Amino acid sequence: MASSPYQVLCVCLGNICRSPTAEIILKHYVKLAGLPVEIDSAGTSNYHPNKAPDPRTQKFARASGYDLSHLRGRQVCREDFDQFDLILAMDDTNLSDLQWQINHLVQKGELDASVMDRLALMSEHDPKFSRQAIPDPYFGHASDFERVIAQCESAAQAWVEYWQANPNVLRRQP
Repeated sequence: MASSPYQVLCVCLGNICRSPTAEIILKHYVKLAGLPVEIDSAGTSNYHPNKAPDPRTQKFARASGYDLSHLRGRQVCREDFDQFDLILAMDDTNLSDLQWQINHLVQKGELDASVMDRLALMSEHDPKFSRQAIPDPYFGHASDFERVIAQCESAAQAWVEYWQANPNVLRRQP
């Protein structure tokens, strides 16, 4: 019986700039490496439900060879904490929001506290942008959108290298 793929969720605030960019870029590098990883994205807020990524995000991603046009925004939900093996926050604020959600669900008896171990920053293993926030470009300029792509590429490559060096991580727990 084949095991199910390792599941990764990329999370930012609104799920229209950083996390969809991270999703597509991580999918690209995972596919190149032939790793059994599936990636999705969501936002901690419900600002843009079912909306396409920001047009500027799509423009700069397309210029770098990535197509985000089919993605739609959604908010992190309770089921995500069961489904995903790894949840990658784009910055410390998103990480804190996720920790708060988990703590709230643990206090209600709906979730085991060990889910906290599945949280990390997108830049966790990135030697170039080590544990740096991927800044929200929404109110920024062209260079801010380009920086998101550069940081997501660097972080995605670092995660792929980490998984290649630690293949047991990709084995899903029953």
